[in-house]
Amino acid sequence: MGLLTFKGGIHPNDGKSLAKEQAIVSVLPKGDLVYPLSQHIGAPSNPVVEVGDKVLKGQMIAEAGGFVSAPVHASVSGTVKALEPHFNSTGSKVPCLVIENDGEYKETEYVPVKPLDEMTKEEVLNVIGNAGIVGMGGAGFPTRVKLSPKEPEKIEYIIANCAECEPYITADYRRMLEDTDKLVSGMKVVLSLFDNAKGIFGVEDNKKDCIAKLEEAIKEEPRMSVKVLQTKYPQGAERQLIYATTKRAINSTMLPADAGCVVDNVETLIGIHTAVVEGKPLMERVVTVSGDAVENPGNFKVLIGTNQQELIDAAGGFKTTPQKVISGGPMMGFSMFTLDTPITKTSSSILGFIEDEVAKAQTSACINCGRCVEVCPSRIIPSRLADYAERHDEETFVKQNGLECVECGSCSYVCPAKRPLKQSIGSMRKIALANKKKKA
Repeated sequence: MGLLTFKGGIHPNDGKSLAKEQAIVSVLPKGDLVYPLSQHIGAPSNPVVEVGDKVLKGQMIAEAGGFVSAPVHASVSGTVKALEPHFNSTGSKVPCLVIENDGEYKETEYVPVKPLDEMTKEEVLNVIGNAGIVGMGGAGFPTRVKLSPKEPEKIEYIIANCAECEPYITADYRRMLEDTDKLVSGMKVVLSLFDNAKGIFGVEDNKKDCIAKLEEAIKEEPRMSVKVLQTKYPQGAERQLIYATTKRAINSTMLPADAGCVVDNVETLIGIHTAVVEGKPLMERVVTVSGDAVENPGNFKVLIGTNQQELIDAAGGFKTTPQKVISGGPMMGFSMFTLDTPITKTSSSILGFIEDEVAKAQTSACINCGRCVEVCPSRIIPSRLADYAERHDEETFVKQNGLECVECGSCSYVCPAKRPLKQSIGSMRKIALANKKKKA
């Protein structure tokens, strides 16, 4: 039987060997902590503290600003120093709470936890929501909302995204190895919400040690299984992961719940465990610092709000001034112009590269080779869609299924003409989706 996968995809150099064998190291912040009020999809959170207030680690400092929103908690004890704009990883200035760290890490009194089997489903959902858990693989969708579909009885699969297909990133890999029990516990919590669901851990076959550890950890769990996926990018994209593990297909007009599925990232499931089993809100995450410009690549457990430059320093700094620094993976991450930005709930990695290969590339005309079509996991025609986008032909772009693009960048990666296909299509998608929302 062949490995589970999808049509299309690519096999870029994964670069994971730089940090893969480096165990998770905890890093404490040295400077002020900066907390963006929007670290998630949906409405920004609303501050519940004022400048000059003393706060404790674990204390809520901003509450959810609506149903699709999430609260923010202090990850240190100290004094609220400011509410002011700061750059985030995408280069936007956003409202942030700034806390001066007193270095004492005094914690607030948490609500006592109840055994999972004594909690109602609503209680579990409330704990997850109040803990500020969001999708920590990059999207940042509030987890309480994701776990509250209209028809929970129709959810048949809870899929743990253990693929980590982006090159260089190894944070989830180390989490799977070092925190296996917490990952399985998080899955158990989510399964308690859905009576008819089974849990699937979808792991690429290049992580055989993780597969073995997970299979051992769930051998007494009849509702859980490990499914081995072909190592290929973008195996961890939501639609592709759902198809590979269940053979169910969804498109841009559907949610995973429409196919009876819920997908959660490794870090998210561990955050669910921490909230429901340990009674603590989301205050930390594991971040990979890697790339050929980094002195000592590794994986670091870091408090939310820590300055990204401090994380680079923890990795020994840069060997030489990098031409490119990326927040996230090299395929779907964001190029950064400053490291004076905070680690947020969705920060998976910081990558530094000696050379900017993309900037050096010379773009030429399309040669109609069809390689972009061959690798596209959405089975669309990227070269044509990019043409429509460049001509601002939104109507034809939408008719030719431009909204089905998942912006994985596979097309740009294989294009011999070095055309910025993903970038052109992504820009038009944003315009088309915004106009669609206005009409609705």
